[in-house]
Amino acid sequence: MRKLCLLAVLVSPMAMAQVVTVETNSLMRLPNTASTLQLERLEVADYGTLLIPANVTELTVGELRLGRDARIAIVPGEQGLNLKASRAQLDSGSQITSRGAPGTYLKAARAGRNLNLHIASLNAAQLSVDARGGTGAPGFVGLDGANGADPGCTWGAAGRGYDGDNGGDGHAGAPGAQVRVELPRDYPAEQIKVLVDGGAGGVAGAGGKPGEGGKAKGCFVYDTDGGKRGRAGTPGQPGAVGAPGAVTVQRL
Repeated sequence: MRKLCLLAVLVSPMAMAQVVTVETNSLMRLPNTASTLQLERLEVADYGTLLIPANVTELTVGELRLGRDARIAIVPGEQGLNLKASRAQLDSGSQITSRGAPGTYLKAARAGRNLNLHIASLNAAQLSVDARGGTGAPGFVGLDGANGADPGCTWGAAGRGYDGDNGGDGHAGAPGAQVRVELPRDYPAEQIKVLVDGGAGGVAGAGGKPGEGGKAKGCFVYDTDGGKRGRAGTPGQPGAVGAPGAVTVQRL
């Protein structure tokens, strides 16, 4: 049945499937060939994870079940995601994550993905949504200074070591997401936990190491002293924290 469901997702622009199940301690990624998916039942067993690709913008589920510490992980994307469930059972430790991606030396951090979450009937000790921004990219490490030249016995003095380059500043964290949660009127507000903090700033780049001075040398006529060591580069500054997102709770 599971294979038939995935086949339906692959061949239809608006995918219609009966049941999708993620087994215990396993990971499943929905195919990225359809932007709109409709499921009769979606179950993620204990410690399992379902990945929703960036191009999926709407997922409608008749019955949603997340086991203990199960995850629905939403891949960052420019367009937000509408996630609708008629009935949802969320066990202890389960979570929906819409976090941004951390920055790297080659890519900037990504913001948390905007999320509209609609659940008509909810049975859960806690609804946990994590839509924080990604951590900023780290600053570049400064280049090490070159070593000074060694002296000769009949000419010159030992060269001074070159200074290390300064480290680069860390980049700012990415913004948190805009999250709208639509829940039954009787679901307790204290059981709703939505995180939309901006991402932490990137760590500062370390300064480059100082170059060593030319080595002392003993000669037949006279000795030459070693050169002075260069200066270490100055570390950069850590990046700024990203802007926080916003949470809207609408009662049905």
